[in-house]
Amino acid sequence: MDSQKEALQRIISTLANKNDEIQNFIDTLNQTLKGVQENSSNILSELDEEFDSLYSILDEVKESMINSIKQEQARKSQELQSQLSQCNNALENSEELLEFATRSLDIKEPEEFSKSDNGFSFSPFFETKVPKAPEIDPVECLVADNSVTVAWRMPEEDNKIDHFILEYRKTNFDGLPRVKDERCWEIIDNIKGTEYTLSGLKFDSKYMNFRVRACNKAVAGEYSDPVTLETKALNFSLDNSSSHLNLRVEDTCVEWDPTGGKGQDSKIKGKENKGRSGTPSPKRTSIGSRPPAVRGSRDRFTGESYTVLGDTAIESGQHYWEVKAQKDCKSYSVGVAYKTLGKFDQLGKTNTSWCIHVNNWLQNTFSAKHNNKVKALDVTVPERIGVFCDFDGGQLSFYDANSKQLLYSFKTKFTQPVLPGFMVWCGGLSLNTGMQVPSAVRTLQKSENGMTGSASSLNNITQ
Repeated sequence: MDSQKEALQRIISTLANKNDEIQNFIDTLNQTLKGVQENSSNILSELDEEFDSLYSILDEVKESMINSIKQEQARKSQELQSQLSQCNNALENSEELLEFATRSLDIKEPEEFSKSDNGFSFSPFFETKVPKAPEIDPVECLVADNSVTVAWRMPEEDNKIDHFILEYRKTNFDGLPRVKDERCWEIIDNIKGTEYTLSGLKFDSKYMNFRVRACNKAVAGEYSDPVTLETKALNFSLDNSSSHLNLRVEDTCVEWDPTGGKGQDSKIKGKENKGRSGTPSPKRTSIGSRPPAVRGSRDRFTGESYTVLGDTAIESGQHYWEVKAQKDCKSYSVGVAYKTLGKFDQLGKTNTSWCIHVNNWLQNTFSAKHNNKVKALDVTVPERIGVFCDFDGGQLSFYDANSKQLLYSFKTKFTQPVLPGFMVWCGGLSLNTGMQVPSAVRTLQKSENGMTGSASSLNNITQ
């Protein structure tokens, strides 16, 4: 009996041990299953990020290709339209000549051969000559206010000239046009006079080439010797790499984005989780774009600065650009700053920045700011603000871009290169660059003898 009990006890003990082993194995399986589920979720999340990034890259490439195709379509359409117009004119002239020639064949008497029924002489149509090349006179050409007036003359009088064709293209090279210049000639046809004005241009290159040729009813003459005119102006875009994360920046436009940076934060956390759960994905660089900056990095404005600077420094000379705010923009500033402006600094609240500030939130105010000093401006906020910076003369002036009324001027001494600066909150700004200093602004600057006494508290500060 005792031996049976001992055998049964051994069996019970063995079963208990097996039961513990099975329970431990079940726990291990549960942990493995949980790990598989977590890893699967992480992998799915990583795949979503990967595909989102790929879609973003493809969208950028698609948009770039669409823009290129549209630009090429517009250029080729313009060229073909010009060629079509010239061919139509040539066809009309050819048909007219053919008609006169056919009528002349029906004339029997030699003395009547050179005259039509109404006494008109046919001989000029058989004596048509190719017009000589016009001569562009650089002294008579004028470049001002983002317009170019081109003037020319014929080397000798030609009363058979019907019209002129002017061609131009932008270039960054001085002197004669280059064969390998990347830009095509733009065409202005059917000009009746001996001068023409191109207006509303953006001077995004240092020079422009011009050539002209004369046309009579039958043929077009040779091109004139090309002339190169200087069209230099300040061109800059907004520096997206250092802008506040709550600003959405694209070329010359900036817009307030209250959700800015949140997407990047989630991506950063995702990267951290990758290191814990599995092998990280390979690094990628977006096509044609800069890698995103991490929130709070020293290169980005942060806090309540909501600032973005231009990407081109001003180190000398006189320059001009214009800014237009969205109608519902709550608050914005326009001015210049040194590169040393801190990432927490606001425009006008330091001795390294100058601006005018518009506030449309709670109460409407318009003021000039520098070194944390404020001067209220008793003028209407214009639709567009013109900014004039005379680096060598130490002057920063703001104008109504439409009327050229002076809004305010800072008189200082710039000791470092300055960058165009912008602050925006709840709204957006768009810039117009590639502009010459308008003639009206130059005239006002020459006649201006400093600011009034009421503004001296800001103007007398020198840096």
